[in-house]
Amino acid sequence: MKILIRIVQIVIAFGVLLGILSLFMAILSRFVKRPANLGVTDGKLAACPNSPNCVSTQSSDARHRIDAITFEGSPDKAQAILVDIVRSMEQSEIIRNEPGYVYAEFRTKGMGYVDDVEFSIDADAKIIDFRSSSRLPYYDWEVNRKRMEQIRTAFRAAASE
Repeated sequence: MKILIRIVQIVIAFGVLLGILSLFMAILSRFVKRPANLGVTDGKLAACPNSPNCVSTQSSDARHRIDAITFEGSPDKAQAILVDIVRSMEQSEIIRNEPGYVYAEFRTKGMGYVDDVEFSIDADAKIIDFRSSSRLPYYDWEVNRKRMEQIRTAFRAAASE
């Protein structure tokens, strides 16, 4: 019986510690500034950091690599569809929407971590390159990859209508 009580105490202590750590990370995420390397430079979005919390269509390594979104028709129409999709998603805010470039911030439910999501529309190649990266925490449990796959799927559906 004493062993069971001790195990319960350890589990409770671990849960409290995890809660405190999560609260600290949530508070810290409110003070992490927007990255300075956002935007398109020489036709490229910023490279992903070494951390696993980023995906990019322009990455050369498999860990960060994800396929671009293809489109037919005008780039303006593709961008309008993309903006509508992002605006319809929970916890999203479009920060910049200019010809050929869209930047949005997504906040995770609960903890409020901020993910920076950029789209670069290549009119000649008829593709939308993108990069999605978490500011915090180090691991994102594939949240960025899943979100971008969801956007790609929604784009395909909307573009085919």
